Amino acid sequence: MKRFLTILLATLALSAALCVSASASSFDGAARELSTIGMLKGTADGFDLDKAPTRAQAAIMLVRLYGAEERAQGLYSSGRITCPFADVNETAAPYVAWLVDEGLANGITETSFGAAEPCTAKAYTIFLLRALGYQDKEDFTTANAQEFAQSLGLLDTSALTGTFLRDDLVALTYQALGTDMKDGKMYLLEHLIEDCELDVSGARTLTKKIEYYRDINSASSALREGVSAKINLNMEMDVSRIAPGDTQPSGEIERVALACGGDVKLAMKRYPEMALDLTMKADGQEENVKLWLKGDWVYAQTGEASVKMETGEEIWKLLEDSAQKEAGASLLPFVADISKQASGDEAVYTMDMNDAYESLVKDITAQVLEANHVSGSAGGEMDMKGFTIRYTVKGGTLKSVSADTALSMKIDGGEAEGTVMAGMSMDMKMDILSSGSAVKISFPDFSDFEEVIGGADGPTGISGILAS
Repeated sequence: MKRFLTILLATLALSAALCVSASASSFDGAARELSTIGMLKGTADGFDLDKAPTRAQAAIMLVRLYGAEERAQGLYSSGRITCPFADVNETAAPYVAWLVDEGLANGITETSFGAAEPCTAKAYTIFLLRALGYQDKEDFTTANAQEFAQSLGLLDTSALTGTFLRDDLVALTYQALGTDMKDGKMYLLEHLIEDCELDVSGARTLTKKIEYYRDINSASSALREGVSAKINLNMEMDVSRIAPGDTQPSGEIERVALACGGDVKLAMKRYPEMALDLTMKADGQEENVKLWLKGDWVYAQTGEASVKMETGEEIWKLLEDSAQKEAGASLLPFVADISKQASGDEAVYTMDMNDAYESLVKDITAQVLEANHVSGSAGGEMDMKGFTIRYTVKGGTLKSVSADTALSMKIDGGEAEGTVMAGMSMDMKMDILSSGSAVKISFPDFSDFEEVIGGADGPTGISGILAS
């Protein structure tokens, strides 16, 4: 039980602090908001988010992102532009004709646009980069377009190895609306309102959300260079179990209080460095865990155990990607609403997350449990009752972040633990002591740390020590 609770605690702490760039479905909320500003048209059956967008549908969206829908239709109706492709219907013809006339799209042959063929993630990413003012060969190439888009804070479409869906198109489009144009003078939605033909009244709610979101990003920008903070996480849980071989709970409910608190430091220099000093309390026991990242090694210390292991390429890539890419609008499609309360030079932004975020947390939880050899599908049987994040900004600088949620889970713990059912509430707070390049980390003497045998899960593995 302790191992399960410790894993769950760490997982939810990670999820609460997440800045995501991964896809999660379904982005129904984002689709509805795009519909209110005329970007996305639904049908009697909804927005068909589980279907692949065609090249013709992507062309229509692109013209709208240029703010040129009325212009394209007018030019086409007057005969000043024509569509050279036989496979494009009259609905899409004005859009494709305008894109071809502007040199923004080509057909797959001289007479075919491939209108009914699915649009790929890479192709739509390139469309978006062009709408943001970036140019092929000058700013990006076909080969690095997805990587370049990710550096701007857009969805990492290179991770979409399956079919590119309308759901993914919605998330990317929504992010793009909150992303700066190449010249840096405006973000895309602002540009569409100021310079194009987008209806201002329909966009007002989304504009406010984006601007509050950008305020939070601006106040948090120094954290990408370094951060020193105190964190505190508390969870209260009612846990019941179905013993192996049984079909019903025993009726006994175990009330558990979990807590994790301590100091966190991260310095993003030429080589990222990190130091964690956390005290974890669970099942009436208290355990201090210290973790450091220095050079090519991760060091961990708890109780009498002191171990080290080589980092490998994965952790370096994760940290370097976090440092190099802009925060951008990556989290926007997961946000239901943002409100602001200001007093003097202090403002508190309250961000309520939507169902897409719940889906993301389910996926992360399932992956972490699987990695820690806990069987079953946690994400499939998790119900989150709201997730709220609060950012306190003073003088334009982020001072604290807090989050709270309530959820229930049902997890198959395997033959040893049976099925674990938990109802819980969680709150987390991070008080930022300093940020930016001024953050410095002092390291202890690691000469007596024992090298891990057999990897992270081996006899002296870090994972085993932290979760045992």
